[in-house]
Amino acid sequence: MTKVLVAFDTKYGNTKLVAETIVEGMREVEGMEVTISNMKEIDLKKIINYDVILMGSPNHMGGPTRTAKKFIDKLGKLTLNKLVAVFDTYMHKDFDKAVKKMEEKINDKAPGLKIVTHGLSIRVEGMKGPIAEEEFPKCREFGKQVATQIKS
Repeated sequence: MTKVLVAFDTKYGNTKLVAETIVEGMREVEGMEVTISNMKEIDLKKIINYDVILMGSPNHMGGPTRTAKKFIDKLGKLTLNKLVAVFDTYMHKDFDKAVKKMEEKINDKAPGLKIVTHGLSIRVEGMKGPIAEEEFPKCREFGKQVATQIKS
C-alpha cells in the first residue's frame, strides 16, 4: 500500500477543492492510501509515514503562499527520501507560476524530495473563485496519473 499525503494551503477554498478532486483521481488506482490535510495542520513528525507528498498552493502575487514556502523549508530540514508533486490555482495569466516556484524551492531546499512529474496549474474565474468547470477533469486525471506513475 502506497501512502500519500496531499497537503494544501487555501485562501478561499479553491485549492482545497482541487486537492479533493486530485485525491478522487488517486483513489481510482488500486493500492493508494491517501490522506488530505491543510498544511497548517500537519504534524511534521508524521511525514515519515508517507511515501509520497503532493503539495498545493494558490498563486499569491506570482508564487506560492508563505505557508507553502515555509512547509517546503520545514520538509527540507528533515531527512527525507520521498516522491513529490505540486499543484496550484491561478487567475488570469499566472499559469504555472506557483508550480514552477514550488518546484524550484523543492530542488533548492529539500534535496531528499524527488519530483515525479511537472505540476498541475488550475484556473479560477476570479479572486474568490469558482474553479473553471473545465478544470475539474484535469485535477482527477492528474491524481490518477501521479498514482499510476508512483506505483510503477
